[in-house]
Amino acid sequence: MGNVLVVAEIKDGVLKKITKEMTSAAKKIAEALGGQVEVLMIGDGSEKFAPDVASVGADKVIVAKASEFHPEGYANIIAAVAKEKGSKVILMPHTGQGKDYSPRVAVKLYAGIVADIVGISMDGGKVIAKKPIYSGKAYANIKVNTDVQVFTVRPNSQEIVEKGAAGTVENTSHGFGDVKTKILSTSMTGGSKIQLTEASIIVSGGRGMRGPENFPILQELCDVIGAALGASRAAVDAGWISHSHQVGQTGKTVSPNCYIACGISGSIQHMAGMGSSKYIVAINKDPEAPIFKVATFGVVADLFEVVPALTKEFKKVLG
Repeated sequence: MGNVLVVAEIKDGVLKKITKEMTSAAKKIAEALGGQVEVLMIGDGSEKFAPDVASVGADKVIVAKASEFHPEGYANIIAAVAKEKGSKVILMPHTGQGKDYSPRVAVKLYAGIVADIVGISMDGGKVIAKKPIYSGKAYANIKVNTDVQVFTVRPNSQEIVEKGAAGTVENTSHGFGDVKTKILSTSMTGGSKIQLTEASIIVSGGRGMRGPENFPILQELCDVIGAALGASRAAVDAGWISHSHQVGQTGKTVSPNCYIACGISGSIQHMAGMGSSKYIVAINKDPEAPIFKVATFGVVADLFEVVPALTKEFKKVLG
């Protein structure tokens, strides 16, 4: 018997979708282990999100007080709660914050860790984690042999299953403890209106955009359909758009339901960052562009004609 601990992602007062994804996945693991799903929420006032995770299978919600994010402090809380609860499996988000504290948690618990997983199955009492390797050209199935198994889960990779549970709330006294670093300041740069790694739809532009003055065409489409704006490395290196928008091996790895590539040829490095998208729509004048080999739907045409037409039609349909 073993319980599964899920570490919630709460940012800017919002419970991120990845939390419900992980909770749904945790429910399947807990059922196989004969244990419970416990969701750890770190942050003042975070208990208000208990009904959200209870609706997808959280048996218990554990609330820890914290006024700000601190990777070392978060790791101390998570490790302390995991030890106290005897957690056998720990799921954390593969996000900017999660990637910062998750290795620290694994070290504190003497646990093996697999990062950026996109699939979960069971083999007896062990999780079989599926993760992309070789820049997304293949997948590996990995088993952690330590007593405690730690994983970070890629956003938009798990199905959210409504499966109500008790969701009882308890507070923990565990805090940041002895931290050896202090965050002096945080500098934020402009990025997508919707976070790339969490977006269900992404519209990206590449070298075919011809210049920075044309990216508002894509942004307008994004605004209409609720998408995030992305870009290829070629567009970023040309200085047309900031690196915060870059999708690919040297940018962000994304798994949206729909990825719309505009004027992107489809280099191996770019496809390493978006190849796991559920549907890929490619718009390119070059019928030999590599992107068409992986595209679900392909449009061989001028993006400056197609994108405005798409925006116009979506406006009609979506009002």
